[in-house]
Amino acid sequence: MRFSAIFRPECDAVIIATRSHGMAVVGSPKNKRGNRAGDSRLNSSVSNTRPYPELTWVAVIVGWILGVIIAVSIGYAALILGFSIEGSELAAILGFGILRGVLRRKSIIENNIVQTIASGVNGASSGMMFSVPAIFLLGYGDRFDPVILTFGCMAGAFLGIAFIIPLRKHMIDFERLTYPGGVAVATILKSPGAGVRKAIILVVAALISATVHALTIKTGVSNWNLGELIGMPEFMNGIWYLSLMTIGVGFIAGRGGIAFIIGGFVAYWFLSPMLSVTGSFPLDEAGQVISSPEPLRLLLYRPLGIGMLIGGAIMGVVLAAPLILSAIKSMQKAAQVETSIANEEMPIKLLYFAVGGAAILLCFMAITAVESMSLIGGIAMAILGTLWVWMAGIILSEAIGRTNWSPLSGMTLVGITLLIVLTQALGMDRADSIIAAIMVGAAMCVAMSQATDLMLDLKTGYLVGATPRMQQFGQFIGAWLGPIVVIFVIFALHEAYELGSARLPAPQAQALASTIDGIMGGDVPTQKYVAGAVLGGVLSAFMGGLGITVGLGFYLPFNIVLTYSLGTLSRELADRFKGKDWSDGVGIPIAAGFIVGEALVGVGDAIRHVLGAS
Repeated sequence: MRFSAIFRPECDAVIIATRSHGMAVVGSPKNKRGNRAGDSRLNSSVSNTRPYPELTWVAVIVGWILGVIIAVSIGYAALILGFSIEGSELAAILGFGILRGVLRRKSIIENNIVQTIASGVNGASSGMMFSVPAIFLLGYGDRFDPVILTFGCMAGAFLGIAFIIPLRKHMIDFERLTYPGGVAVATILKSPGAGVRKAIILVVAALISATVHALTIKTGVSNWNLGELIGMPEFMNGIWYLSLMTIGVGFIAGRGGIAFIIGGFVAYWFLSPMLSVTGSFPLDEAGQVISSPEPLRLLLYRPLGIGMLIGGAIMGVVLAAPLILSAIKSMQKAAQVETSIANEEMPIKLLYFAVGGAAILLCFMAITAVESMSLIGGIAMAILGTLWVWMAGIILSEAIGRTNWSPLSGMTLVGITLLIVLTQALGMDRADSIIAAIMVGAAMCVAMSQATDLMLDLKTGYLVGATPRMQQFGQFIGAWLGPIVVIFVIFALHEAYELGSARLPAPQAQALASTIDGIMGGDVPTQKYVAGAVLGGVLSAFMGGLGITVGLGFYLPFNIVLTYSLGTLSRELADRFKGKDWSDGVGIPIAAGFIVGEALVGVGDAIRHVLGAS
């Protein structure tokens, strides 16, 4: 039997967390039965021990605060780079800094609740940042009710959590899915002394990043044209984006971001020179050659990138198809689990209430999304959305548990496409059809994100001896706050900088908007989309997610790709010459601090713009 050991200085005993969650206090011969860390029913014969705090008001408040910071930071980065990073590690590091470093609280499982609540808040960031901006990009930003959308996303979050909880026992205890992200967070939690040091490093890095970004905002200098200084051709776009956040994301992604870098370099340092040599640059309407980087990107590379995002996402769903059978087996086996383990989970009646209440709220959002929506149509959309959340959430949880890769964008794309087809069948006009589909689709995307996030957190809790039902309550406690924070950030950033601009390209939402536009018969570069989709599908068939990451390199401005490559190169050099322990203990906290500092200043500046304009 595999186990992990946790030393608790207050009771001077070693707690052994077994795979079945049984707990034994070593060094206390009178204790003959297993008890769980944090369980109030510890054996009364052990007089020198007491229950460790787990789900406390301190954990809730700290989790909310950290969740807001992380959701703003990662959401802001997602709008620029087109992908998000897992927030649990960041929450665990900051949680140690506050709980152990400031409040002198030493419970590992209490910090586990902090990161669970914080990541629950952050669960809305990728779900909403990948979908909601599409409404603005399609020109309907002033025609939907953000309050209704926010409550709908809360309903989606609760649906995703409630649907996945019954599968915890089978996926984690029985199938032993790896969930590498959950293992990484558990490693941080079981190194409390290092956690405080990492938190200090993170805060210092955040202050440096915030200062640098504030200077770029004040001076208006956000790029450095190195290519011009060394005589590079203009079409090769040797401009560097002055952003420590982008370097930080590249460092954290490590080798996982190499495909993203390759996409950008192939576009600007291979295809552009080839077009120049062969005299094949496209012409504008006046017959003038288009060779400048930005017009070339808008006309050629961005449509190809969007197509690759779409093709890669669809292929991701195809590759995930075998997991459907595994997911069905998981549900069947979960239903056969004996009720003797029920005290480890949230009460099933409470889950029924959560599912029912969330489904009703989702139905209300669908009905009130647009005036032309009928009662029957709203109910149909809610039913379709609920069923898709149930199935897709399970598939995504299986996928990330087995491969550490989640086809979230693909599942969102397919789900919203189904909703578009349904709204068209109901006879709705273009605008109402798009608004209703994206609003319900955003709730679905948040639900899927919450399902995968909770399973990662439950894996972490499993390894540190936490109580599953406490974490499940913690996820609910955090999930409601995320949509409120994220919708506020979206509106603030759009008002200040405009979604879809060079500063906020929102690649995933742009891919969704382009797909919807194509379905609805809009004027889109179909040939480029199809060519990109074929290439993206082939690449993703070769390696899961490859088409999406290469497509992002084509889609985004090359100055972002260049700066991102510095982070990836730094990670490779750090791993090779300083060692992986240094990268994990020093490098990643620095990178995370770079993300937090710049993002908070960026969002703060957007709020300043909005308040100044009003």
